[in-house]
Amino acid sequence: MAERETGRERTPAGATASTRARARLDQPRPTRRRLLPEWDPEAFGRFSERIARFLGTGRFIVWMTVVIIAWVLWNIFAPRDLRFDNYPFIFLTLMLSLQASYAAPLILLAQNRQDDRDRVNLEQDRKQNERSIADTEYLTREIAALRIGLGEVATRDWIRSELQDLVKEIEARRDGHVVFPAERSAGRDADDR
Repeated sequence: MAERETGRERTPAGATASTRARARLDQPRPTRRRLLPEWDPEAFGRFSERIARFLGTGRFIVWMTVVIIAWVLWNIFAPRDLRFDNYPFIFLTLMLSLQASYAAPLILLAQNRQDDRDRVNLEQDRKQNERSIADTEYLTREIAALRIGLGEVATRDWIRSELQDLVKEIEARRDGHVVFPAERSAGRDADDR
């Protein structure tokens, strides 16, 4: 009763007791400030795939070759005060290293995403193959059952021969000659069916 009146929470005692305040589970956590910027990993992945696709084209190689040739020609033949990277082309080397240092991780990220997609597709293909195998086995069992059942069905030739035997028996009775059932089926095999 004293807890309600004062509005204080009861703190646990014993081996599991904690001195810090408990978080409420019925309310969302408050947002925390982050020092690093947040980004959407899917959007970043799509962006890296676009870059990796571009880096793997002949267009990129042609443009990179044109830029490097223009860079070298400018820094050799331009007036001395307009050149920005003299002969050993250290700045060009730095720019190419920078491009390579960004291209490699982006290409790896794109490959990882492709591997994930391939893994999912492979799993779906495996499941589809299992279903196809199960369907094929079921159909094989059904065809075998139909073949067995068809072996027990009377064929047209067997029915025709039975009808001819019955017609002969009827004609024989009409003529006064009695035919016993043993005489009618004599010489016939069960395989004639």
